[in-house]
Amino acid sequence: MSVLPLVFTSGWASGINAYAVVLLLGLFGVTGLSDDVPQTLQRPEVLIVAGVLFLCEAVADKIPYVDSVWDSVHTVVRPLAGAWVGALLAGHSGSLSDVAAGLIGGSTALASHGVKAGTRMAVNASPEPFSNVVLSLAEDLGVAGVVSFAMFHPEAAAVVAGTLLVSGLVVLVFLVSRIRRFLRRRARRRQERRPASPVSGPPG
Repeated sequence: MSVLPLVFTSGWASGINAYAVVLLLGLFGVTGLSDDVPQTLQRPEVLIVAGVLFLCEAVADKIPYVDSVWDSVHTVVRPLAGAWVGALLAGHSGSLSDVAAGLIGGSTALASHGVKAGTRMAVNASPEPFSNVVLSLAEDLGVAGVVSFAMFHPEAAAVVAGTLLVSGLVVLVFLVSRIRRFLRRRARRRQERRPASPVSGPPG
């Protein structure tokens, strides 16, 4: 069986929460629930680091504006994680080249990260903080559910991940105006934080 559906699904999930993906896959392998998990993801140090970073993301992801800063930092991390996990899965399976799997996982992670980051910018344009918490919990549960489903039904999970990705991109198009509002507000805040330049008096 080709590992492509699992690579695609893990890439989509990595763009939303890369640490959760590494942690979930590693736990599935360690507990013996799946034979499709590479040994690298099952190493104790990998699981510990992924667990700690997952907890950090779980907190940062629910705080308005902090979540967008966190997303900015992870613009590189999440696609790289998607590519790394994809290459490991391909190397373990042997049914897909490592390079191809890395490209698929990385590009899918980049696309889903764009949806996540853009959606958070739109949400942060609203004054209330509760939508951030609700959205973050929905993302965490979605990643956990889809990745777990993929371990036993990879093709069906890939269809779900693909549908969610396309739907997210469509929604993002309709949120462009709110994203622009968020960017304008953030630029205004940066301007307010800058110390006022001293005003020179008239020449004597």
